[in-house]
Amino acid sequence: MEETYDYTVKLLLLGSTAVGKSSLLIRFTEDVFKISQHPTIGANYHNRMIEIDGKKIKLQIWDTASAELFRRVIHMYLRSVNGIVLVYDVTNRSSFNNTSKWICDIEEPLPNVEKIILGNKCDMNDRREVSREEVEKIAMDYGIKFLETSAKSGINVEEAFFTLIRDIMSRMDRKMNDCNPSDEGPVNISESPSNKSLCCCCCCPLH
Repeated sequence: MEETYDYTVKLLLLGSTAVGKSSLLIRFTEDVFKISQHPTIGANYHNRMIEIDGKKIKLQIWDTASAELFRRVIHMYLRSVNGIVLVYDVTNRSSFNNTSKWICDIEEPLPNVEKIILGNKCDMNDRREVSREEVEKIAMDYGIKFLETSAKSGINVEEAFFTLIRDIMSRMDRKMNDCNPSDEGPVNISESPSNKSLCCCCCCPLH
């Protein structure tokens, strides 16, 4: 018998090469850390069923290749995405600087899709190049939530994904209540609403 669920959610991981996107995904879906990971070619996805606040959610999480290589075809994967995980490496400043470019690329086709910024490899504090405080300020300017994570130790990994998924559920619940206040039953999250954009490439503070 096919398993029933209340929501379906599609997430997309974006970030530069070697920031730990695949490791974060495997930590979240399998609760393991694999030291050696081959670079992702193109894109692949993982499925996971979870329960949040008494609701069953079917997740499809897409892991992309290097953001630099993937940029030309990214719009194919944005069509039905509900949330985006922007990942940088706290020990690699250039990976953080690329984050603003991705925010701008995302804002044009999906101005109000839920997003979260993750500073991965926070267990490597002795090699840190990006401070928590500077990212918190930029995340606040954009109105995007931010957490530091470690795929190796598991720090904040589940919390990061659950935070994003809760925001998606809340947004879609509000939309459903506004449109059909008397409707009941499961919600299939397949479209993200389009409202006023929060970002314009010409004003990105990291440029």
